[in-house]
Amino acid sequence: MKKYFVSVIIVLMSILGVSAQEFKSPNGSFKMSFSLLKDGTPTYTLLYKNKEVIKQSKLGLELQKDKKSLLNDFKVIDTKESTFNETWKTVWGEETEIQNHYNELAVKLKQNETDRELIIRFRLFNEGLGFRYEFPQQKNLIYFVIKEERTEFAMTGNHTAFWIPGDYDTQEYDYTESKLSEIRGLFKSAVSENASQKQFSDTGVQTSLMMKSADGIYINIHEAALINYSCMHLNLDDKNFVFQSHLTPDAQGNKGHIQAPSVSPWRTIIVSNDAREVLASRMTLNLNEPCKIENTSWIKPIKYVGVWWEMITGKSSWAYTDDLPSVQLGITDFSKVKQSVKHAANTKHVKEYIDFAALHGFGGVLVEGWNEGWEDWFGHEKDYVFDFVSPYPDFDVKAIHEYAKSKGIKMIMHHETSGATRNYERHLDKAFQFMKDNGYDAVKTGYVGNILPLGEHHYSQSILNHYQYVTEKAAEYKIMVNAHEAVRPTGICRTYPNMIGNEAARGTEFQAFGGSKANHTTVLPFTRLMGGPMDYTPGIFEMDISKLNPGNNSHCNTTIANQLGLYVVMYSPLQMAADLPENYNRFLDAFQFIKEVPVEWSTSKYLEAEPGYYITTARKDKNSNKWFVGNVNGLNVRTSTITLDFLEKDKKYEATIYADASDANYKTNPQAYKITKQKVTNKTKLQLTAASGGGYAISIVEVK
Repeated sequence: MKKYFVSVIIVLMSILGVSAQEFKSPNGSFKMSFSLLKDGTPTYTLLYKNKEVIKQSKLGLELQKDKKSLLNDFKVIDTKESTFNETWKTVWGEETEIQNHYNELAVKLKQNETDRELIIRFRLFNEGLGFRYEFPQQKNLIYFVIKEERTEFAMTGNHTAFWIPGDYDTQEYDYTESKLSEIRGLFKSAVSENASQKQFSDTGVQTSLMMKSADGIYINIHEAALINYSCMHLNLDDKNFVFQSHLTPDAQGNKGHIQAPSVSPWRTIIVSNDAREVLASRMTLNLNEPCKIENTSWIKPIKYVGVWWEMITGKSSWAYTDDLPSVQLGITDFSKVKQSVKHAANTKHVKEYIDFAALHGFGGVLVEGWNEGWEDWFGHEKDYVFDFVSPYPDFDVKAIHEYAKSKGIKMIMHHETSGATRNYERHLDKAFQFMKDNGYDAVKTGYVGNILPLGEHHYSQSILNHYQYVTEKAAEYKIMVNAHEAVRPTGICRTYPNMIGNEAARGTEFQAFGGSKANHTTVLPFTRLMGGPMDYTPGIFEMDISKLNPGNNSHCNTTIANQLGLYVVMYSPLQMAADLPENYNRFLDAFQFIKEVPVEWSTSKYLEAEPGYYITTARKDKNSNKWFVGNVNGLNVRTSTITLDFLEKDKKYEATIYADASDANYKTNPQAYKITKQKVTNKTKLQLTAASGGGYAISIVEVK
């Protein structure tokens, strides 16, 4: 690792009587200006390549039961400028090393009437701006409650946005593409049914928000290092095109309970005239603290299969019995009830998945529905719903552990909480110890339904603290966490890389719940994945869900070639082959790509990108000289043209290309694909046609 600082320049603004400050990014592409309005309100503006991308925008926080708040009446008493440059090594990631290079401006403010001090820290990277509020130790600001954060992001025009409705409890929506002025009119139609949801405004949207200006500038707004704070949404003034931060409230309506000294999360703005550079940004990770886990050797990326998709489609069930309308842990005797023929998490069936995983080189098997309580787990606001250690009679924990171990397979535990966070915390140590005793190194947590305690939201401060507590507690037991229905990631996986997977968006499961838009995965890398990898659970080969469950007429709106491309485009160190073994056995030639594609990368290149329309990504295996390319395409049939100039010069390779057939279509002919091989070098150009909802995947191996 290399690290160096350049000189720190201190300017005493109060002495000079100056109330404005400008500084630039290391490469000079960005310029930010900080100033105070006449009433002492802090503001900032942001320019990219001498073009304004954020107009003058106000900063500050409104406090509960505080007539003054932290909004105005400030004077600048000190500023500090510095430069920082380091290269740090990843535990896992899209590359093995990441450069963290920025110029910083820290503005120290004092409020005239109250003598309170507030620091606003700005960091300009070569790809954008991060800033946060800091509350230093002081006698006049110790404990306080946020009524609302009043951070503004003033747009320069009526940009095109890729957005989902602002919601305190879910991100599981399809994305809508529209002008900012159209959000209000489209909002209600953009809201689809979910197990837990609460919108706050007809112009409220979620981060990460992706936009494109009329002159081709891409703008992405998000947050980083969301710890001990409330999740930020954006509420749009659609007459002036100004976004204002909107924090998720707790059960009392408060937006944050703060004790100084402390800091807010970083507010991030990534800007480029090239969409590929947005995907390549590591600014969100760089704004998080370095890894706090001293020994990370136990954190291992993995590909897995699981007893999951058959339940999602309705072919099988989580519940052990259909005979009981309700159950009580420790009281209901499951050995005396009739076992449902649809219960999938049984020893015999799980061993079949273990055999399949071992045969095809997968590292793990996930099992859902193994533990008591699934008969009445949802919709009853039931606190003591699971204990996370009591298996159903047909699930032999010890025998499965021994069988998996004999096959070289690691089992992945499932902990659904049904939103009962207090119950989970009560059982956490015992549950994690149970995992370690039985050879489980990774857990998939779930928070389906309304949060308990009642009135709390999935994205409020105390529940975010719960997710963080689970992650840190898991690290003590050397357990990796894959959190579903939790808050969307903000780069915390740099600090706690045992947070190896997250859902926090509309994943593959919705393909069995009516389907997702065919261009959905051309948007996700620009939005949800800006904060960290997603356990999207790709790999569906049978698109007609009625063939698994005659009562479910859903359709998976992609082609098989698109599903293969997802393994490269949708980065995750935790990748599932989500379909049933029998469906893979029908298409073993296409399945070969899923078997070969790695989950650890040394280098990533973004070859083509346009949010909502297409993405083509190339990645180099961390443990070999192999390259893999993936493309996901939107609704329009498109010819993708790529150059393989990322390959080493003077070397020859063989490319295996998994592409849509000429008559492929996500709706009418999704299983039409063709596999070809050809010799390639770093000078080779490829032209491949991607179908509607299609794509392609390529493996590239050096040949002598």
